[in-house]
Amino acid sequence: MDVKLRLGPEDLSPALLRKVVRQGGRDSFPEARVEVQEHLGLEVESKQVQRYTERIGNEWVALRDAEVEAFKQGKLPRAHAGAPRAAAVMVDSGRVLTRAADQPPGVHAPQWRGPKYACCLTLDSQPQQTDPQPEPPAKFLDRERVPKLVREVQSRAGSASAPSAPACRAAKNKVQKQRPRKRKALRPGEVRRLVRTAVASMASAAEFGYMAAAEVHRRSLDLASRKAFVCDGELSNWTIWEQHFREPGFVPILDFLHLLTYLYAAAHAAGGKPQQQWARYETWLRWAWGGEREKLWATLCAASAQAGAPPQDAPEQDRRSILHDAARYVEHNLTRMDYLCYRRQGLPISSAPVESLIKQFNRRVKGTEKFWLEQGVEAVLQVRAAYLSEDGRADRYWNMPRPLYRAVGRSRLNLVA
Repeated sequence: MDVKLRLGPEDLSPALLRKVVRQGGRDSFPEARVEVQEHLGLEVESKQVQRYTERIGNEWVALRDAEVEAFKQGKLPRAHAGAPRAAAVMVDSGRVLTRAADQPPGVHAPQWRGPKYACCLTLDSQPQQTDPQPEPPAKFLDRERVPKLVREVQSRAGSASAPSAPACRAAKNKVQKQRPRKRKALRPGEVRRLVRTAVASMASAAEFGYMAAAEVHRRSLDLASRKAFVCDGELSNWTIWEQHFREPGFVPILDFLHLLTYLYAAAHAAGGKPQQQWARYETWLRWAWGGEREKLWATLCAASAQAGAPPQDAPEQDRRSILHDAARYVEHNLTRMDYLCYRRQGLPISSAPVESLIKQFNRRVKGTEKFWLEQGVEAVLQVRAAYLSEDGRADRYWNMPRPLYRAVGRSRLNLVA
């Protein structure tokens, strides 16, 4: 390393390297190359942006894994001594296309993979003696908006379209020109986000659980007096809660929006005229919102029994399958649907923050023409997670000593053994 200029094996100053890597974690490598040339005046090839971004990302993977190992051994220090008043962890899965490694040029053995994401939040909210919002939100009872909402929730596994670089810059400039607003007092029942950090990985759910738990420990979220674990009904998510978040006292909460989609589909599958279907949906939604989960479950079971059991080869859109799935979904999540109690505690009942976070990741890593090697996408996920986190994680990583590389030669970008 050049002592005067502090040049590493990339032949870039630390300041330039940080800017290139940040851009490579935000845009596709060709788009990042254009941005770097236009705004930094630096001539760099797309492949170089990729190498720099993935190398730094892999270094941050190693730092993350070291923290996880320290957590497993009970040696991970807490970054904050005090405990937040309220906290939440929200977990969900995404989709990326991967390709086989050690193959000739081109895409070989492409397949969809499911990275795991965790949104870790400190919150500002106040517990209430009575229900702060006894009526469901108006959008959940709007006959025109609800079908669109259902389609949006159901299509989140679809492809993500990334806005163009000029559009991103225009939006960024617009945000920068806005004057900071004075924080208003909390409304009754309002749950306000304070600080968000992100965890993302292609690792298995079992290993990802340790990553999320290490992040929660580091930020002392497990010490909060009120804390929630919110996600959809995916079994692997609740396995993570069982193994890592049940004992610290995180309240398990089923995302209300996913429940809404099941109720809406089941209300229509039960038959009748459109007015009857809507009235049925509205009744079921109010039961769910008000915490009358046992009544809701019994009614869904009765509707499913009346329609009859679906045959094994029944398609997903068969009304018998829809009613059966809705009844089973509620049954499996019955203990995580006491929404009246959660609102009184000032806890969130929607996993919208992690869904929003995943959209920000998807703009970088998801697309029908993006085929990743697993090591490459894991590295980019770490860069993206660091810059989407609001606790200065990227600065913390950049300030840590980097590993040594060979000084010269074609192998200078390889780690010293």
